[in-house]
Amino acid sequence: MPGALPELRIDPLSGLKTIVAGERAGRPGGGFHAEPQPPVDPESDPFLEGHEDRTPPELYALRPGGGPENGPGWLVRVVPNLYPALAPADRPAPREPAGMPAGAEPADPLAAGSGQPDLFGARPAHGAHEVIVNAPDPVSSLGMLAPEQVEIAMGVWRERMRAHPDAALAHLIVNEGREAGASLPHTHAQLYALPFVPAAVARERERFTAYWERTQGRNLLEDLVQEEVRRRERLVAVDAEGVAICPFASRVPFEVQIVPRTPRRLFQEDGPLCARLLHDVLGRLERALGALPPLNLWVRSAPRGADHFCWRIDVLPRLTRLAGLEMGAGVSLNVVPPERAAEILRDA
Repeated sequence: MPGALPELRIDPLSGLKTIVAGERAGRPGGGFHAEPQPPVDPESDPFLEGHEDRTPPELYALRPGGGPENGPGWLVRVVPNLYPALAPADRPAPREPAGMPAGAEPADPLAAGSGQPDLFGARPAHGAHEVIVNAPDPVSSLGMLAPEQVEIAMGVWRERMRAHPDAALAHLIVNEGREAGASLPHTHAQLYALPFVPAAVARERERFTAYWERTQGRNLLEDLVQEEVRRRERLVAVDAEGVAICPFASRVPFEVQIVPRTPRRLFQEDGPLCARLLHDVLGRLERALGALPPLNLWVRSAPRGADHFCWRIDVLPRLTRLAGLEMGAGVSLNVVPPERAAEILRDA
């Protein structure tokens, strides 16, 4: 709150630390304002309906009226990324590192053993990297679609995550705006089927497991959300499927998490998508900030080996820039306390 001393907070899910310095939070919107994104140029838009020949051949498309592949008539369309970060496992690798079985994950050279380690662990980056075009409409945000369209798009997200059951982690992201890393403005998601569990996600997996053991079978995120609903100070919105909160240790101003009311390990499992709640949150951000902000969104689903987990959706508006504290020390600095951000979003 205005004039309050900075506070060090620990994220219950990750253990990461955030410094919340709220002296600027007294102004409307916390002193932040978003500028409208430029309109999508239909002529240069490869994801526009009718431009199917400008993308790689489709992997999947939702065509309720039928029709040929790689043609118009789709609601959601999936293609391989034209510049993939991961190579298909069946693509011949130029080489496997010496002494490593084909497809094996490189071991941390300092994890165990003695003597001089091999300091350069490496392997081919196998997996899948897909683009999911959320709608044929030439718009730059999920928030510009109708709620029904967001629900349809998220159903395809789930379908494509199911298509990679052997992935160690199915990581689905949405980047909106150039400030958030979007190279093409037309609303789309990207799916990374990773062959390994990243360290940050493995840490969450460990904390969920430790909480389950410590509480004799309780779910960390379920208990966290129940407490947030009871306190209400960081609560943004609730509907029949999920709960939206500004996390206790929010890393950036107006960060929002969307969590299903009934915990489920995998987003891929049947059940609520929380699509309408996501659409509602995006609308609140737009009204609070004057326009839809650039943002990063991802679906955190259970990684390999996570028996006690709950999926969620993280939404991080890109209203500030990462600087030396965040990048050099891994400590976030947030000048809008989540309590203030939640209050603004509730009123929006």
